[in-house]
Amino acid sequence: MIVNTRIIKHFLILLLAEGLLAQWQYPESKVETIIDELHGVRISDDYRWLENGSDPATVEWVRQQTVFSRSILDSLPARDQIRDIISQLYSMPSMSTPFKYGQRYFYTRQKQGQNHPVVYFTDNYPGVDEQIILDPNTFSADGTVGLDWDYPSPTGKFLAYGYSPGGSEISNLKIRSVDTNKDLSLTIPYTRASSVAWLPDESGFYYIRYPEPGTVPEGDEYYYRRLFYHAITDTTWRDDPMIFGADLGKEDWVDAYPSSDNKYLFISVSVNWAINDLFLMPINEPSELVPLAVGLDGRFVADIFDQEIYLLTNLAAPRFKIMRTRIDQPDLSNWQEIIPESAARLDKFVFTDGQLAVVTMEDVVSHLWMYSLDGKRKWEIPMPTMGSIDRISGKPRSYDLFFDFKSFAYQPTIFHFDLFTDQLSIHNQPELVVDLTPYIVKQVFYSSSDGTSIPMFIIHDKDLTLTNDAPTLLYGYGGFDVSMNPYFSKTVIPWLKVGGVYAVANIRGGGEYGREWHEAARLEQKQNSYSDFIAAGEWLIDNKYTSSGKLAIMGGSNGGLLVGAAITQRPDLWQAAVCAVPLLDMIRYHKFSIARLWIPEFGSADDPEQFKFIYTYSPYHNVKSYTDYPATMFTTSEYDSRVDPMHACKMTALLQKKNIGNRPIILRYESSAGHGKGKPASKDIDSRTDQISFLLWQLGVE
Repeated sequence: MIVNTRIIKHFLILLLAEGLLAQWQYPESKVETIIDELHGVRISDDYRWLENGSDPATVEWVRQQTVFSRSILDSLPARDQIRDIISQLYSMPSMSTPFKYGQRYFYTRQKQGQNHPVVYFTDNYPGVDEQIILDPNTFSADGTVGLDWDYPSPTGKFLAYGYSPGGSEISNLKIRSVDTNKDLSLTIPYTRASSVAWLPDESGFYYIRYPEPGTVPEGDEYYYRRLFYHAITDTTWRDDPMIFGADLGKEDWVDAYPSSDNKYLFISVSVNWAINDLFLMPINEPSELVPLAVGLDGRFVADIFDQEIYLLTNLAAPRFKIMRTRIDQPDLSNWQEIIPESAARLDKFVFTDGQLAVVTMEDVVSHLWMYSLDGKRKWEIPMPTMGSIDRISGKPRSYDLFFDFKSFAYQPTIFHFDLFTDQLSIHNQPELVVDLTPYIVKQVFYSSSDGTSIPMFIIHDKDLTLTNDAPTLLYGYGGFDVSMNPYFSKTVIPWLKVGGVYAVANIRGGGEYGREWHEAARLEQKQNSYSDFIAAGEWLIDNKYTSSGKLAIMGGSNGGLLVGAAITQRPDLWQAAVCAVPLLDMIRYHKFSIARLWIPEFGSADDPEQFKFIYTYSPYHNVKSYTDYPATMFTTSEYDSRVDPMHACKMTALLQKKNIGNRPIILRYESSAGHGKGKPASKDIDSRTDQISFLLWQLGVE
């Protein structure tokens, strides 16, 4: 008897494709095929109906998917142990960098059992005689109403803050009197990601507001971000005058911030994710608007000291430089370069004790330098290890300089530098609940597919033997000029405790090496991000850290798009993936929520030329039949106002249908949560527990 193995193989593939041999009995996802023709290309979409999140059919589908995913996640053998480790990490107290307003310091603390950081102030010294001024844990019983942002007034008399329910980030602005610890009667809605700049006498403030729904076409309430002024004595907001933005496009991003002396207001308009215009205005005279940098090809941020403007810019300097001019000579021809561009990226600066404290980033590692006001480098303030500085706080005529510092195996710490004694000291460092001494952090450089050298951080036990069998988690982002500096993560530690390797690839699209690094994976170059990430996985295997059966990947938001591209372009390379709050349908992404803001980063399928490169990598449109895909957990949230849940929902349905392997495809859909900001600690613990437990299970870690 002659057996035709090709026929048998084909028959088995068909059975697998129909789910007849699959281990997982997924909930039914009905197919309602819609075919679009874009620029001569016919595109089929079986799950367009899942784009309507409020439709009863979608709601029921989500419910069934949740029941299915919980039946898996709740039974994972290591789940309780992983949750214990993560809960211990969340019990570790934290403090933010103190900032001084008048004679008052403001900062946050988060203690064990609290869902959100609490805002404190003191008239003394940070940590001495401190008082609670705002406790977001009292906003709601379940912790789902979070603090989005806060801005103290110049003397610390008032605190403007924004809150939103369910992590939606569609903030309501409130004003709290610090002396009475009570809110004024005012509530201003539609203040998403607002910036607030107070008048020096605290009689009013400038703020950002979006249009009231119904006053613009449906869907446009996510745009038309404009600057308004409110007098502190007014109890209504609808009559607040618009100060800036009436003539701007609906997608322009307006922000405002005061100078250090609080005499001037800087107004920034982001033209795209690479350049912005910058204007200057006397803070008490809103009619006198002075253009500082308008129509130029670069990014600009500025401050003022003794009537001189200091400007941090990447205009003709991709890794940034600092320039200076007098307030009465703002024309670009009068600007003088005082700190030139170098191999290190200039990240930020503050005035302190009549000097400049400058944070640079060299090969993704932060350094802190002191400069004279004329740009002469004086000395470096030493850091304890390879790490990063996010926030730095100083006042032009104060000796006190505070900054935060952290790394993968170094807990978040607040440092104080005394410029009178030149002494560096730890101001606040939480006691560790886990021992970090067994772990090492190292940086390697590997070649991407086009030969570009890419940095990567690798964290693991000091005694690790390289035998290609370590469970390894690779993380990446690669977009919007965002740098993946070393950070302390409550995901990393439990991974290391089971003998795992954690790697962060600093792929192109981020800002690690300035504007050129960002531009190298933007628009038609976006594939470079994915190629860099894939090359990182290959390097980890080639260098005996792990194997494809022990390699997992993770990313969120733009990093979720990265993971989606990685699993569709190289499904053979990964064993498992967590694809969090992701963009996945890149043909239709810009039709939802605030996503038109991202067209300068990704392009739009409405443009025939941009459609060509988007279609080649859009994960949803590159899922193939008869393919064995990695075990994948897609995560999304009910109130995500940045990335619509439709991306994760549609991709889950499609992969469950197309995947011929037995590795599970599940959806973790979270209620009363958003994109991530403002999520209570209790929900964060649950989310991280599910993600790490799922990955360890799929990598065979007991």
